[in-house]
Order: sequence, then structure tokens, then C-alpha cells
Amino acid sequence: MSDPVGPAPLPFVQLFTDGACSGNPGPGGWAYILKHPASGKVVEASGGESGSTNNRMELQAVISGLEALKRTSEVEIVTDSEYVARGCQEWLPGWKRNGWKRREGKRLKPLKNEEHWRKLDELLAKHRVRFTVVRGHSGHPENERCDELAVAAAELFS
Repeated sequence: MSDPVGPAPLPFVQLFTDGACSGNPGPGGWAYILKHPASGKVVEASGGESGSTNNRMELQAVISGLEALKRTSEVEIVTDSEYVARGCQEWLPGWKRNGWKRREGKRLKPLKNEEHWRKLDELLAKHRVRFTVVRGHSGHPENERCDELAVAAAELFS
């Protein structure tokens, strides 16, 4: 007999992310804040690498935040990266169709950060995700905190 109420709702979390790079390429840092509004639990994390780019760090922040989730969730990803939001929402299906290549005019070119996009695609499939794009450095508290953490992480590699 089926459940008349339907499946249990997914837990809702907010994932705030940011990436930073000193030079592009250069020492990079990423950070995320995960918030579970129902319980009030908040988790922050950051990391980095010596030779990176800003876009790569923006992607790594989202990947690391999604990897931290223990179960399938409804996730609002709040980012200041149009590259990440548009890539996930608009460009990813075409890249996959084209063998992980991007169209440049009539030609297909290698996709930058392909390994990150593949990992992100795998993680996005596990959750119900929506994106909210905020303006960077505009006083958004979680975005500002992620920026602080990402910049501090990048400095460890300079």
C-alpha cells in the first residue's frame, strides 16, 4: 500500500560559497558556510591551493560544500559567481552532450576546469538545488564571511 501523504520532505540547507585568487592564476582559496535553518546548525570550511584561478576556486567551494552534506537535501546555493550559477543551470547539459567540450563559434574546444565540472555534475544530481546569485562585496553577511575565509586560505599558499 502506498503512503497517502507522499515522501518525506527533503531537509533544507543553505550553502554560501566564495572563491578568491591572488593573481589569476595564483594562490587560491575557497570557502563555504552551510546553514541548516531548522536546527540553527552552521558549519564553515575553507581550503586552497598554490596555483589556481578564481573560477576554479569558486567551483571548489560549491563542490566542497555539497560533499559535506550527509544526505540528499534541498539546497539553496548562494554565490557571487555568475560563472558557477550559469554553468550549472544553463551550460552543463550542452557540455555533457558535446563530450565535455564547449562551443566556440562553430568549433568545440576543451572545457576549462573539466574535472571540477564533472564532479559538480555528479554532486548536483544527488540533491534538489537552486541558485541565488548575490553581488560580491555588497555587504551580504555570509558572502562577506566566505570571502574573508577564502582570502585567508589563499594567503596560506602565497
